[in-house]
Amino acid sequence: MSELKVYNSLTREKEIFTPITQGHVGLYVCGPTVSGESHLGHARPYVTFDIVYRWLMHLGYKVRYVRNITDAGHFEEEGRAAEDKISKKAVLEKLEPMELVQKYTNLYHWAMHQLNNLDPTIEPTATGHIVEQIGMIEKIIADGYAYVVNGSVYFDVAKYNADFSKKNEPYGMLSGRVLDEMIATTRDLDNQDEKHNTADFALWKNAPPQHIMHWKSPWGVGFPGWHIECSAMSTKYLGNEFDIHGGGMDLLFPHHECEIAQSNVCNNKIPARYWIHNNMITINGRKMGKSYNNVITLTQLFSGNHPLLQQAYHPMVIRFFILQTHYRSTLDFSNEAL
Repeated sequence: MSELKVYNSLTREKEIFTPITQGHVGLYVCGPTVSGESHLGHARPYVTFDIVYRWLMHLGYKVRYVRNITDAGHFEEEGRAAEDKISKKAVLEKLEPMELVQKYTNLYHWAMHQLNNLDPTIEPTATGHIVEQIGMIEKIIADGYAYVVNGSVYFDVAKYNADFSKKNEPYGMLSGRVLDEMIATTRDLDNQDEKHNTADFALWKNAPPQHIMHWKSPWGVGFPGWHIECSAMSTKYLGNEFDIHGGGMDLLFPHHECEIAQSNVCNNKIPARYWIHNNMITINGRKMGKSYNNVITLTQLFSGNHPLLQQAYHPMVIRFFILQTHYRSTLDFSNEAL
């Protein structure tokens, strides 16, 4: 059997991959938030991890590939008054939230197939795992690492850091950030007054009356924080410790850092042994963003219907373009490059 050597973001070293269970691999990749259409930036991680998935199977491993769908708000973690992207977009498009979710999930699946990506073996949704998320939050509270304020639940980062630093597993172990520096540089944002500490993050948010998507919980009616969704789903389908966790570098902090902390409290394990992160896509040398008016959706890319595009591009051209560059390098998109 050939070997797979990967750069592990957790150890910051290249390592030869060795599975926890011989012949089997558990792979978790953070999926899309289906509040809108997938764009060029979304294509990169899923093409990248499609190659990882195919290569592992080629090596003879039986792979359980879990890639979630975030369909429960994915509110902005810090600020914008805990904005719920899905509820907001549903109002704009005059659709029920789950109608909107289905519309964009279907579009996402279509685009992934156009790019010749294999389907994951399990594709759980955040809304389908509210019970598991509440269970994890209850355990974190019971262990003393979370607190309740006004119907919201926050993870106590300072308490976690004090205890888990003794095991050489501090908050910041993945990103290399230092908690004291994080606290000193945190902006003054919404709901910060509820927190013991500016670095604390939401596990559960109290839902205001106008919030469309909400569920009953021991702390009142609300909705889950973004980070707890992935911890609950990865634990359920891959166990307390699995082989590979993948995603874009933009998820390394805070999302994956928070996942490690939550799962470590609940399961007494760092959730994954290998953390693989792909780099970002830029467009004509600029970061992709709404303010630059350079967000290109996959349907626009395939049809050529965008001011920055000189023509339509076949999905296989996009796939080949993405795979020509090392996954950890930035990839600059331009008509000339394509």
